[in-house]
Amino acid sequence: MQADPRLIIALDLPDTDLAWSLVDRLGDAVSFYKIGLQLIPVGGMQLAERLKAAGKQVFLDYKLHDIPATVEKATRNLAGIGADMLTVHAEPPVMKAAVEGKDGSGMNILGVTVLTSNDDAMLEQIGYRHGVRDLVMRRVDQAVSAGVDGVVASALEAEAIRERVDKDFLIVTPGIRPAGADAGDQKRVATPASALASGSTHLVVGRPVNAAADPRGAAQSILTEISPV
Repeated sequence: MQADPRLIIALDLPDTDLAWSLVDRLGDAVSFYKIGLQLIPVGGMQLAERLKAAGKQVFLDYKLHDIPATVEKATRNLAGIGADMLTVHAEPPVMKAAVEGKDGSGMNILGVTVLTSNDDAMLEQIGYRHGVRDLVMRRVDQAVSAGVDGVVASALEAEAIRERVDKDFLIVTPGIRPAGADAGDQKRVATPASALASGSTHLVVGRPVNAAADPRGAAQSILTEISPV
């Protein structure tokens, strides 16, 4: 089955050799990959450049969070490699700095709302006075005002987000688990088809593919599920 750019496979693996081996096994079934913090210290940027050279799309899930001047400079450097997506924390000064830093490049800036491993109890423990849903919606409104291209949010909030943003606004959804799959450390999960039906534009899938005995087969099963949506 042909690759669908709505499906992003997370290269959450110990090193870049294993990550590239997965890319090789997936072949033309997958065209979009996420590189996160785990790979930054062991060649993540070089892997990103290699993926781009191979014609793949790259999502840098770096969750930038610093003073605005630093975020702007980091974003400018990351845009230079031709990355397609970059995450920053969904705080107004951080998002505005990232928008400045992308400087007309085609890289989409995404504000991370609330991690899908968090729930209301976790937010209370951290010290937030808002529950998950209220905090997500507050950050979505701030993301729109800051001029970013989209947000990272759970499918459980996707429908409500879609109702308050433009049709071109991206909703990138992690915590995707095919029916019957183990949720692992994720608390707010959804199946691929239900996430897209709720308004998500992209799905980030990790362990159901990168830890599968047959990664290509696992990816193709997801593609079959989402093809009618």
